[in-house]
Amino acid sequence: MLNRAYKYAIAYFLLFALLLFITATLIFAQKIGFSPTAVVHYYLGDQANFTPAKTYAGTLKIILPHIFAYGLFLMTLLHFLIFTKKRNARSLLWLIYLSLISAFLELFSPFMILLGFESFAYIKLFSFFLFEFLMLFVLFLLFKSILYE
Repeated sequence: MLNRAYKYAIAYFLLFALLLFITATLIFAQKIGFSPTAVVHYYLGDQANFTPAKTYAGTLKIILPHIFAYGLFLMTLLHFLIFTKKRNARSLLWLIYLSLISAFLELFSPFMILLGFESFAYIKLFSFFLFEFLMLFVLFLLFKSILYE
């Protein structure tokens, strides 16, 4: 009975995680955009659209709660993988490392853009999509484990 309740709890968490990814993608698309130029204009400002440049303090205020949220979300989601058949797979270690690195780059690449390294807009976009893909892959693995284990 406990195993069944645990599976329900994970299924509910996966459902909310999926909703989180959908809304995060929609907000990113609407607020920043999916082109490197849009990312640069979002952080450095755009005179044509009367968009002011972001400040270091403003960017830090946005990133600070995300650091906690990403950490908690990653810890919870990746922790659930321990209870699947994949727990001893070497690929799981790579999945964990790539998740942490992509989250770190996604959070901190805006500071490099603000410092004038506009090429970090590509890193911002790549890390966002990599993080989204990896977390969706983990959601898939967990959902599969709930159904078939």
